[in-house]
Amino acid sequence: MIRIFKHYVPKSLFVLGLWETIILLGAIWGALIIRYFQADLFAPDFSSHIIEILSFVFVVYIVLLATGLYHLDACRDLKVTVIRLSTSLGLAFIVLSVVLYMFPTIELWRSVIIYALSFSFAGILLSRYIYVHIVDIKGLKRRVLVLGAGERAQMVRACGSLSSNEVKFIDFLRVAKNENIIEDAKDYDKSRSLREYVDELAVQEIVVAIEERRGALPIDELLDCKMKGCHIIDATTFIERQSGTVSLRNLNPSWMVFSDGFGGVGEIDLILKRIFDVTASLLLLILSMPILIITSALVKMTSKGPIFYRQERVGLNGKTFNVLKFRSMTVDAEADGVPKWADKNDVRVTGLGRIIRASRVDEIPQIFNVLIGSMSFVGPRPERPFFVNQLEKNIQLYRERHRVKPGITGWAQLNYPYGASEEDTKRKLEYDLYYIKNYSLFLDFLILIQTVRVVLWPNGVR
Repeated sequence: MIRIFKHYVPKSLFVLGLWETIILLGAIWGALIIRYFQADLFAPDFSSHIIEILSFVFVVYIVLLATGLYHLDACRDLKVTVIRLSTSLGLAFIVLSVVLYMFPTIELWRSVIIYALSFSFAGILLSRYIYVHIVDIKGLKRRVLVLGAGERAQMVRACGSLSSNEVKFIDFLRVAKNENIIEDAKDYDKSRSLREYVDELAVQEIVVAIEERRGALPIDELLDCKMKGCHIIDATTFIERQSGTVSLRNLNPSWMVFSDGFGGVGEIDLILKRIFDVTASLLLLILSMPILIITSALVKMTSKGPIFYRQERVGLNGKTFNVLKFRSMTVDAEADGVPKWADKNDVRVTGLGRIIRASRVDEIPQIFNVLIGSMSFVGPRPERPFFVNQLEKNIQLYRERHRVKPGITGWAQLNYPYGASEEDTKRKLEYDLYYIKNYSLFLDFLILIQTVRVVLWPNGVR
């Protein structure tokens, strides 16, 4: 893993992104050369077309990112890659056509774009084929030794095995005798120093996952290993790095205090975030006006009741506000006055409601919430006061998610299906805490861009 503006990115994906940027550069340059040759013109000069070349690379790369081409599941499945790549390049052609219309000074023939997108398809597909067959080579994986054999160590194993495939667990060492969950763990031989384990097994990283550290942690030996270049990390940080979550089961207040995060949002970042929210709200309001008008008419024609649905939610610092959405349920959805979670096949949802929920169209009116400042585009989803009161009693640190402004989309929405239970809420809170801990404008940008993937390929919408 590498860290970009506090956000963890798998090293293999970072390298893949750089390599495919070069492929896009080669594709547009090759397309220009071929098209000039066909038109019996002199070979183009690279420097004279730098704006056109960079515009093509930037637009196509952003579309690839937005449509989920750099999501780990897509990278490992060539069938998914072909489907998403075809969709992405088709969408890129539309976006490039709009860009060329809006900025006529960018002189890029459509025939050149078609050639370049065709070359990009072939080049990226070959790149993904190579990636799938190289990323699992053992020699490229980080060699990790885990101290511990209990529940925490089991979580480390599960997280490392299912994430970016950049980890190879060398051994699990049972330091405390009462830790027996990992059956194939080896007893830590105190006659051998931890440094000998590291040298003999070529360990690059040690994860400390001991349940009870007092009297069991070989602190001097860990320090010796660290001074010799071996990376030392605790289980909570390892899970955060590999999964993009802050594990509630391993979390303690001292880790939050001493970790490199949870420092709040800087004043400059808040100003920039607000400027972006207002600008984007006005722009999206104009662009989405036809959808707003059509959906309003359809909601009114297909079911009785108001077009919009206002509901009290908890926002920044626990203050409540009314969120605005298109009504997707019947007017008597909560006739008994008791709030209910939305089920997978909720009978309260109207026929049109299922469509606008799956496409996220029901969320569009929340642009008005962003415009007036009660919400942001990116942040934890706001919850109802009734549920917040229950969840704060039952879930550790749940109130911490109210330290930032709620959003239309967020890190949890990208990575976890719709939550319809207390257990789902705990899992989503782990993603929200990761966002709060590692907040940056860069992470906001990534979330906004990748929200397109959730719209195109809905997962778990209710």
